[in-house]
Amino acid sequence: MTRQRIAHVPDGLTSRAQRFVAVHGLRLDVRPVEGNRRWWRERDVPAEAIDRMAAFQARWGGVVLPPAPEYDGGPRYFGPDGPEKDDSGWWFEAGTQRSAVPYSFVIAPDGAFGIQVERNGWAPLHASVEGWVEALALAHHAAAHATRIDRLVGDEVESLSLDGCAPVREVQGLADTWWRGPDRLVALWTGEAVSLGFPRGRVARVYSGLDDWGLHGGVRPDAD
Repeated sequence: MTRQRIAHVPDGLTSRAQRFVAVHGLRLDVRPVEGNRRWWRERDVPAEAIDRMAAFQARWGGVVLPPAPEYDGGPRYFGPDGPEKDDSGWWFEAGTQRSAVPYSFVIAPDGAFGIQVERNGWAPLHASVEGWVEALALAHHAAAHATRIDRLVGDEVESLSLDGCAPVREVQGLADTWWRGPDRLVALWTGEAVSLGFPRGRVARVYSGLDDWGLHGGVRPDAD
């Protein structure tokens, strides 16, 4: 597969995430969804479900981003595949794993991005794939500007106080959330704990010693 710079960054992102995708992202030349449409239709996948996959691919297909701090880096690149149905509707894979993790990265019928262990271990991480990208961008930005980074695992997370912190809304957090305080950013990752039934899978990272640029990265506070 050939790699190229991303000519047009998907809209609907903050300026911080747009810079992150433009500077650090690449796009692979991947097989289009339409190439599998007939095969899926012959297996009773409805056209509407395939249309959702095609729309996802048109927006994000082939995009490669730097690894996430958790989930062993997240998807290697975005690429829809493997549509499956349950009582809530049609799901599809968001991209192949970057490493040997015991779950898939999945887009739910409502558009949420998360991880799934077989059929029952679903953890919605963000309300959309854009939220995941925003979280990646924020993690990259915070790590570059913090004077100290602390990682808490399992029961250690219980000792973390979020007093004085407000949620960072652009990440559209569900199982995973970000919080902003006067001089710190806090990331909470609970997806593995939820999907695997593994409380020790909870992780928090505290990025301390941030100035205004470190806290916001050029994104207006009232736009978060």
